[in-house]
Amino acid sequence: MSDPLTDVVHLLRPRAVFSKGIGGAGAWAVRYSEFGEPSFCAVLEGRCRLAVDGHDAITLEADDFVLLPATPGFTLSGEEADTPTHIDPKQAPAPTAEVRHGVQDGPPDVRLLGGWFLFDADEPGLLASLLPALVHVRGVARLSQLVRMLGEEAGDDRPGREVVLTRLVELLLVEALRAAPGRDAPTGLLGGLADARLAPALRQLHAHPARAWTVAQLADAAALSRSAFFDRFTRTLGVAPMEYLLAWRMALAKDLLRRHDLGIAETAERVGYASASTFSTAFSRHVGRSPGRYARGGS
Repeated sequence: MSDPLTDVVHLLRPRAVFSKGIGGAGAWAVRYSEFGEPSFCAVLEGRCRLAVDGHDAITLEADDFVLLPATPGFTLSGEEADTPTHIDPKQAPAPTAEVRHGVQDGPPDVRLLGGWFLFDADEPGLLASLLPALVHVRGVARLSQLVRMLGEEAGDDRPGREVVLTRLVELLLVEALRAAPGRDAPTGLLGGLADARLAPALRQLHAHPARAWTVAQLADAAALSRSAFFDRFTRTLGVAPMEYLLAWRMALAKDLLRRHDLGIAETAERVGYASASTFSTAFSRHVGRSPGRYARGGS
């Protein structure tokens, strides 16, 4: 049976771009401008404060992990705050050593490893649609271990470095996605996977995206009536079942057109359309470009 989380991570194809060590001692604070790309941070030792725009400030402790799927502006500070120093992550040069804030001498009060990454896929909003704006995970030591490994690998220039970095970032994403669901699961795919009734239907839909699904068939997979399934799916995932199916088919189609030497007719068949013309109409309406133009642009 298909695993929707695996499907999404494989479709995104994350790649590590940059990671850095951060230390702080005494009174210090830094204000980062909105960045827009996914970023992460793990606390290796000590404590600090994080205030993400639109959210209450939180205290981060050792082995805490934070994922910002779209990285809005935020302020990071020591327990003894100071007037923030402004940093524009899009303009600041990449440091070659650990960044130190506050008192420069002596051991730091806190050590962190932070970084950001991009996706090869043309789905910039897909991760943000799965997760809340701020993911704060506590007590999952595997995430901190993965971040440490990522930092070590990023700092070396050993053979196979890019392959290892890519796999580590994939693992990092999966662990963060696993840790996010629960009572407060966000609206979207994670909320659906946390629902014992909706999860089987989602797995069926991802396993067979080309099937001519009806709401009634998906409701059977969820062991719910058609109306109860429709309401529950729409409330939990934020879109109606057929809208979700369309969005997933179009994401798959974009990936096929960009990465595979397939004609429009074969792509249409793989994502559940009986004719190339019907697929082209749906794709153009959803993406804003015809499949042919999109494939040429992707190449």
